[in-house]
Amino acid sequence: MKAAAEAQHRLLTLQAVDTAIAQLDHRRNTLEETTQARTLQAERAHAAERVIEVETRVFDLDAELAKAEADLVPVRERRVRNQQRVQDGSVSDPKALQGLLAEIDHIGRRIGELEDTALDAMQELEDARALAAATVADKAAIEDRMRVVLKAREEKLTAIAAERGRREIERDAIAAALPSELLSLYTRIATKAGGVGAALLRGGRCGGCQLEANASDMNRYRTAAPDEVLRCEDCNRILVRTEASGL
Repeated sequence: MKAAAEAQHRLLTLQAVDTAIAQLDHRRNTLEETTQARTLQAERAHAAERVIEVETRVFDLDAELAKAEADLVPVRERRVRNQQRVQDGSVSDPKALQGLLAEIDHIGRRIGELEDTALDAMQELEDARALAAATVADKAAIEDRMRVVLKAREEKLTAIAAERGRREIERDAIAAALPSELLSLYTRIATKAGGVGAALLRGGRCGGCQLEANASDMNRYRTAAPDEVLRCEDCNRILVRTEASGL
């Protein structure tokens, strides 16, 4: 292929812009904030599950406490009724009175047990509510961190997009000034060679694969016409010759 030396030199400028665009894409895809956001999202999901778990526990304990308090009501009322019967003398039979007093004593013990159960439930409920409040606070803290990270990520993405847009405009201008055949060759090579389609031949070494040309290849490069498009024998990229090529 033939192309003016000036056009071949412009390939290096195009390559520099393409490399810059690729670097911007890499930055966009590997932002630290993206990794942080994913980690925080996982932490938030776990925190949300924990909130549901502890709030369910609060609900259950609240129901247990309500039941314990409800269980006390009829037992206390029965003790009051029995005590009233003893005090008003409505039970005159000694055996019946003895049985009534025994029942009052039994009810007293039962009330003590129920009160202990209610107190235990009340303490558990208080602890569970405190844990629920702390868990909700932990979730809120994670969400606050997420907002900070996502804002920083969005700012960086916006800056990268703006820079990429400028680079795209620059690339279009350079590409428009290149012969279509040369640009097509460059594009095909770049697609297959990791985005690098043209490289500077510097001191006999290819700037693409970094391998040094042998003596035979160097003689061929040296004798080639200025408008001949050279290719690296090792990586097949377009070799652009300048005064730094060592020819």
